[in-house]
Amino acid sequence: MIPVLLFPQFDPVIVQLGPLSIRWYALAYILGLVVGWRWVRRLVQLPPVVATPLQVDDFLTWATLGVVLGGRLGYVLFYQPGVYLAHPLSIFAVWEGGMSFHGGMLGVVIAIIVFCWRNAIPLLGFADRIAVVAPIGLGFGRIANFINGELWGRPAPDWLPWAMVFPRATPVEQPSLHTYELLQQTVCAGLAPMQCVPRHPSQLYQALLEGLVLFAVMAVLSRRQDIRARFGTLAGVFLCGYAVARIIGEFFREPDAFLGFLAFGTTMGQILSIPMLLVGLWLIWRARLARPSPA
Repeated sequence: MIPVLLFPQFDPVIVQLGPLSIRWYALAYILGLVVGWRWVRRLVQLPPVVATPLQVDDFLTWATLGVVLGGRLGYVLFYQPGVYLAHPLSIFAVWEGGMSFHGGMLGVVIAIIVFCWRNAIPLLGFADRIAVVAPIGLGFGRIANFINGELWGRPAPDWLPWAMVFPRATPVEQPSLHTYELLQQTVCAGLAPMQCVPRHPSQLYQALLEGLVLFAVMAVLSRRQDIRARFGTLAGVFLCGYAVARIIGEFFREPDAFLGFLAFGTTMGQILSIPMLLVGLWLIWRARLARPSPA
């Protein structure tokens, strides 16, 4: 038999209280912000000190607005501008989905710049501390994508032990008749051939790369005072690390149906990650030439 798994079809709603529903995706945002906030409170006090815990408390509201507003506007502008220009009120229908990490990141960058300017906080030093915890939210978000059964992967080889059938996935090809007959005996009973395409669980790949691996790298580097003292290094490493992780992950993820593949077989996620990589490299190079901040 072919070792293929069937997506378990989680309920995207955790709790329904009348008209109020709490979804896994919302919980991922909340957990990412809260866990990151608590961690940053400790990081800003490590030498060289860049802010106070109370200032971090104040920034939590700014970060929340940056993530939500930037993420939504980024999705509208980067992915489906024509649709939302034709139906502008649908921009506010965030419960229907549609958030962009790159837009959310730009929103947080703007929030950091304005907040640091108003509070006379060293911009890159504060950005470094935020960058250390950013992978926490990314990891939670990708797990929520998996639970929601969205952003599925590209077709995977039949022999892949963790290949998974996502019944809701947009069909791009049908499995061979032999493969379909074998899968009908296991996970695909009752499914049409075009629903029975083994795929990569790319959400979990991205949770591992963008979340766990990147966080481990950031956590290890943030323990070194000589790196913390070169403001911009940690932010640069995060930008480079995320860009590389996202570009790799996109090779296994099915592109959005309304966009498809772009020039040279790239995806929108890969194209948007290239500027991040360049900015990250520039920040690392700049930090190496600058004088370390005194403790």
